[in-house]
Amino acid sequence: MKSILLTGTAGFIGSNFVPYFLEKYPEYHLVNLDLLTYAGNLENLKECENDPRYKFIKGDICNRELVEFIFNEYDIQGVIHFAAESHVDNSIKNPGIFVQTNVNGTFTLLDVAYKYWMDKPFTCKEKYKDARFHHISTDEVYGTLGETGLFTETTPYAPNSPYSASKAGSDMIVRSYQETYGLNSVITNCSNNYGPKQHDEKLIPTIIRRALANEPIPIYGDGKNIRDWLYVLDHCKGIDLVYHTGKTGEVYNIGGRNERTNLQIVDRICTILDEKVPSSKSYKELITFVEDRAGHDRRYAIDATKLESELGWKADENFDSGIIKTVAWYLGKYIN
Repeated sequence: MKSILLTGTAGFIGSNFVPYFLEKYPEYHLVNLDLLTYAGNLENLKECENDPRYKFIKGDICNRELVEFIFNEYDIQGVIHFAAESHVDNSIKNPGIFVQTNVNGTFTLLDVAYKYWMDKPFTCKEKYKDARFHHISTDEVYGTLGETGLFTETTPYAPNSPYSASKAGSDMIVRSYQETYGLNSVITNCSNNYGPKQHDEKLIPTIIRRALANEPIPIYGDGKNIRDWLYVLDHCKGIDLVYHTGKTGEVYNIGGRNERTNLQIVDRICTILDEKVPSSKSYKELITFVEDRAGHDRRYAIDATKLESELGWKADENFDSGIIKTVAWYLGKYIN
């Protein structure tokens, strides 16, 4: 069996990816390295814990000795790197953790992979000619957009928060290992994900949780910040496609083509909740505007044409279908 190292998959996107990947590829053995910080929860992977093709290891991607042990012990022949500190508000309060995990951690993984898979620059060991490093990144590295236009793979980087700057830095290190050493790598930059298993602190779970508790639903600024929303399983399918068929050294943007303002998001969710869990008054009355956060980008929107045209990817969910599934999952979590 072929062993692949997955990092940070007790978190939101990774915990959706693991069961999908295990089911689709019976020939793979998956090793999950996760430090289980506040955003990681093994309950997210309960369905996989008894699968003999899945192994969980608690540890830090910055721990080089541990990463080297894992490569040697499990003969790692591929890496799909999810692990990251990812909450913008937290990066504003404590940026150092983001640089440590996102930049130094990515470097550690890359350097160990390079030394394990390759004899020297541009010379792979025979057994590892197909070994690939897939780095999961974000559209936030591109900065912010005006009222028109889309992020493409050639959009210049202009990160505005410590979080997005740390992810931009990790992207650049991946690129350097491709260009300097010939390490087989790909990068995917995704738009805002939503769906099951997302941490309670994020926008959509917060809206649902607060509404059900009859608490104020906080919306930053005027609520007109725009994001492109991508259903998490569609993202997982895109990662799978790029990992297996993407061109070495390329970047692929994964977006849902579902632009919504935060106000539109909260309005839609409250409408669904009014139907599913009716209260004495509409949940929309709980919407409360709060002071905008520092460095709050106005609009993100991804052009996924390259992924669609070159690799044949297409999102299965639009926002209306995806958000109904998402709300239903959180109702099961918060009510049942």
